[in-house]
Amino acid sequence: MNLNFKNVLAIIGISACTTLVSVWGFTRWNNSSFSTDNNKLPGNYASFIHGSAPTATVDFTPAANAASPAVVHIKTKTNAKKVDNSNQPRQRNPFFDFFGDDNFGDFFGGPRIIPEQRASGSGVLITADGYIVTNNHVVNGADEITVTLTNKKTYKAKVIGADASSDLAVIKIDESSLPYLVYGNSDDVKLGQWVLAIGYPLNLDVTITAGIISAKNRSIDINSRQSDKPLESFLQTDAAVNQGNSGGALVNTNGELVGINSAIMSPTGSYAGYSYAIPVNIVKKVVTDIVKFGTVQRAYLGVSMAQEELSDEQIKKIEGDLNVKYKAGEGVLITSVLEGGAAKAAGLKPGDVVTKFNGATIKTAPELQEQVSRFKPGDKVAMIVKRNGKEVVIDVILKAKLGTTDLAKSSKLAEKLGGKLETIDKATAQKNDIEGGVIVKELGSGVLSKSRVEKGFVITSVNDEEVKNVEDFYEALKKTSGSVKLSGFYPGYYGNYAFMLNLKD
Repeated sequence: MNLNFKNVLAIIGISACTTLVSVWGFTRWNNSSFSTDNNKLPGNYASFIHGSAPTATVDFTPAANAASPAVVHIKTKTNAKKVDNSNQPRQRNPFFDFFGDDNFGDFFGGPRIIPEQRASGSGVLITADGYIVTNNHVVNGADEITVTLTNKKTYKAKVIGADASSDLAVIKIDESSLPYLVYGNSDDVKLGQWVLAIGYPLNLDVTITAGIISAKNRSIDINSRQSDKPLESFLQTDAAVNQGNSGGALVNTNGELVGINSAIMSPTGSYAGYSYAIPVNIVKKVVTDIVKFGTVQRAYLGVSMAQEELSDEQIKKIEGDLNVKYKAGEGVLITSVLEGGAAKAAGLKPGDVVTKFNGATIKTAPELQEQVSRFKPGDKVAMIVKRNGKEVVIDVILKAKLGTTDLAKSSKLAEKLGGKLETIDKATAQKNDIEGGVIVKELGSGVLSKSRVEKGFVITSVNDEEVKNVEDFYEALKKTSGSVKLSGFYPGYYGNYAFMLNLKD
């Protein structure tokens, strides 16, 4: 019995010693394997933290404080207009005209009243002496423009120039020592980057919202509403933008201007998650041209290209038609080259795939359009295309829309005429057995709006000189001494009409 008890004690003692030795050994081994110098986290420690400290929270306060004083509230007024319909043949609904606001005016072919209109938008001060960039659609056709600063001071503004293709306009107020925004570089903007949208939505005071860049080089086909040569390469963000934000600033976290807010994509007309801004690199070019030349010096490459992502069937058809091999996503496919254009003169061919323009990588049509828009007629630019599987370097001298390298000149007569004119489409021309013409899309606020000409009128000659497109029209207008005769017709009605307009000072 004593022997058994002694054996038990011995076993317990041995077990205790073994346990103590094991714990001591494990501790020494654990410390030598996982410890690091300077008490830093061990190298094999799994963590989502990058470095020795968590990433700091983004602070928008400096950018918001720096940028918001340079964003202005723009209010416009378009006066009521009386439009004389006596010389325009129309098919009317007499019940609508009889009970309309202007009662017997339209019923008997007399004057028609367009009521006064008021609207609101935003703008961005870009110089200390009062130059402001905004959207063309904010100020287009306005008879009176009022600008209010964040300090509540109000000024009357005048339009310096506008460009419907890019939906940009420059207006000016008479003041000095104003706060203004510094241009950033929209090429450096990255997907996922934080940005702030600043403006005056829904007639509220200055409002700041935050979001990220969710896409670049977006085309949503909105500028085709006001231009037959729309330019779109939007920055897409999820910063909340509503009606009234148009013309306002999109800034980075340094407070630099990276875009001008222009549009929203929404089924309701209000913010639904996607907003679009014109990249500041396009803004800089347009604004500089307007201030320096009075009009935008727009260069053209002179090609047609595949605008959207192509299906396998479309690619096969194009490959068969052009006898080329094309891989989706490798660049922009040229489908045709226009006679008299810059591309034709440089030797570009249908089937060429543009991969670089002025050193910039090109993958989509909007990217190519944006790059071309940064240059003026006469500029020489190097581009790289893939042709039959090989890269070819081509130097192209960009041209104006008329096929020349001459810079455009601002026409005071054209400004005084006002309105929005577009070249008629081929179908309308063929239907009316003419080679071309210019259709009046909007009357604007100039002399045209005070004449008997109405929307839809197709101009076929200016002072008896035939015009086939908008370029012909403005060239003919430059030759006039002040009074001009516009001749043409209204599609769907018999007879030709002539209107005399006085454009003298």
